[in-house]
Amino acid sequence: MKRLVLLSLAFIITSFTGMTELKVASAAGGEGKQQSAYVTTSESVRTSMEALQDWKKWTTDHAYSLSSIQPETAVNGKIPADRFKDLEMLKPLLHDKRIVFLGESSHGVAEFNLAKTRLIQFLHEEMGYNVLAFESGISNSMNVQGKISHLSAEQAMKGSIFGVWWAQETLPLFDYIKTTRNTDQPLLLAGFDIQQQGQFIDTSWLKDEKMAKQLAEAEKQLMNWGGSKDLKGYQKAKSGLIQTYEQVLSQVKQKESALRTAYPDEPQIVKLIERALKERIRVVKEYVEINIKSNIEMENYDPTSFLKSMEWRDQAMLANLIWLATEVYPNEKFIVWGHNDHIRKSHSEVQGSPYPVKLMGELLPVEFKKYSYVLGLYMASGETADNMRNPMSVLPVKSGSIEDLLESKQSPYTFIDMRYRQNERGSSWMFEPRFAYSWGFMEESFVPRDQYDGLLLINKVKAPTYIK
Repeated sequence: MKRLVLLSLAFIITSFTGMTELKVASAAGGEGKQQSAYVTTSESVRTSMEALQDWKKWTTDHAYSLSSIQPETAVNGKIPADRFKDLEMLKPLLHDKRIVFLGESSHGVAEFNLAKTRLIQFLHEEMGYNVLAFESGISNSMNVQGKISHLSAEQAMKGSIFGVWWAQETLPLFDYIKTTRNTDQPLLLAGFDIQQQGQFIDTSWLKDEKMAKQLAEAEKQLMNWGGSKDLKGYQKAKSGLIQTYEQVLSQVKQKESALRTAYPDEPQIVKLIERALKERIRVVKEYVEINIKSNIEMENYDPTSFLKSMEWRDQAMLANLIWLATEVYPNEKFIVWGHNDHIRKSHSEVQGSPYPVKLMGELLPVEFKKYSYVLGLYMASGETADNMRNPMSVLPVKSGSIEDLLESKQSPYTFIDMRYRQNERGSSWMFEPRFAYSWGFMEESFVPRDQYDGLLLINKVKAPTYIK
């Protein structure tokens, strides 16, 4: 967290010196056409206070209030449709979308976990989104999906996703996943991240105790190298690590029958485990060295390699997501769970971000963007937590900010669509730079409609009830 704050301060200072001319979409042109923000008419000239009042009135009139963010309870594997009446407005917005990205401005918000779980239930039950892809390890989610029938909800949660989401508020999601397992429409769990977390793969299918021990030792060494500053030492050890992962990879096709026995609930296990091992080899060859260089450079507050590591990770996450959507589940619709930073559409244009580089959402190919919907989640007050579970107060809402505008609806849970809005007097805030808080305290500036298709504001939040 200290690193994040230092980098944020540095980039907030430097980013505004290179700000380019602001642009907004023309009212007649809709998506894709732009006109200068400085072109005005006598009709549009107004004071900042008048503009703010216009924006708030328009937002109050056009935003939707969710009746609840509490996950629903399935009855005989299904949730009654009348439980989702307040989400019906999403159907015309998402009817032709294959991927729905669910963001969050912080990983440490109880209400985000609850709201996203309920949204996932709706998307799965009512709109046929059958794959849930997490910003978590590709191998870890595979491990859990392959054995989901034999795991408790808590075991499934801890085995598949990062510890930042191990909370009482996330458990209903895994209860729901398990409930759908024996229906004709199960919700499938997947991961697309390349970072290490927990057990890499189940090695029982190898039937080779020596190789299993070598793999476990390689994973341990890799974790240690990730926090190291000994670049030359790692370069000497790298070939041995690669050899271990390649040996395990060579056994996959030979042990296919044993693999399917070890992972009975995942028909695509062979493809998935091959991908996981190949990704681990790529991490050993490229990513760890970038991390080590970052550890060295950060002593002098040089973020060069840190930013490279962010780009490398997001490029890998995107490649995994596209691979899942085209090679593993080519006929399924996807829900993607991740931080706002990773999913928004043009992250490198965000002023004040600690990593002003192109991340996953910005790198998404055009053909996928066309059939995707990006929803950003924000909070207006309360308490959040950092990735180490330390509580942090959410800063007071800033006048004219995204939080301020959505809060004018005076609803606990406010949703606004931006993708299908024209640039009008009351909605022009979507087409101009606005402030919002990342993590509840880090001020960022961006054009809302350039980054998200929709926004969901939770008025008051608290830190999750974490599970050890």
